[in-house]
Amino acid sequence: MANVDAELVVSLAGVTPRTLHRCADLAAELERRHVPLSVLYPASTGEGPVTEWVRERTGRGDGLLLHGYDHRVPPTDRPVVSLAKKAEFAALGAHEARLRLIAAKAAMENTGLTPHGFAPPRWLASPGTLDALREHGFQLCADQHGVRDLKTGEVRRARVQEFASQSQRTETIRCFALVLATARAARRGGLVRLGVEASDLARPGLRQALLDAVDVALENRAFGTTYAKLKVSPALPA
Repeated sequence: MANVDAELVVSLAGVTPRTLHRCADLAAELERRHVPLSVLYPASTGEGPVTEWVRERTGRGDGLLLHGYDHRVPPTDRPVVSLAKKAEFAALGAHEARLRLIAAKAAMENTGLTPHGFAPPRWLASPGTLDALREHGFQLCADQHGVRDLKTGEVRRARVQEFASQSQRTETIRCFALVLATARAARRGGLVRLGVEASDLARPGLRQALLDAVDVALENRAFGTTYAKLKVSPALPA
């Protein structure tokens, strides 16, 4: 058994008015398990039921990460092959990233929401994006492979396990593998990162696999936290 209890972070992206009821259901399930939710929020969402729900959730202790500016607008710099618009900050230079962050910060100020850090779409951030985030005072960036302290450059290594939509033929096997991987990571101690898209909560198998992974992590002495409350390990340089 690990000497250090694991930290468990569960993130939710893609919240829309059409998926909001499923997101609220997931948040309630996690709350019953004493696990907070980290909501990934695009700045262009604007006022409406989603923003009101996020405001209510952060008031109850959930985390909030800025999740790009507007995923519908393609980057003007070199695109990422096969990821297209959804990886908004994956290949931007510092100048373009800076412009998008300026717009994002202005949009967030209009909502009254204060993000605790940044999570790029598809968990991919270019070096230019990291530079722009530092310039704009962001202290944390959660990417595909870890959580980065933007002030020190130190990184907490932990790959995000995504409970994303798969073909029905492989979904059961993949979900089983993700739950097993979560159990192993929790037993080792350290950081366990689980992520889900709101649209995938409509798939009962994926939703249940996510909750099973949360439960198995808790059974192995993990405790729920948010990205904002993580301490980045000084032993792992960027």
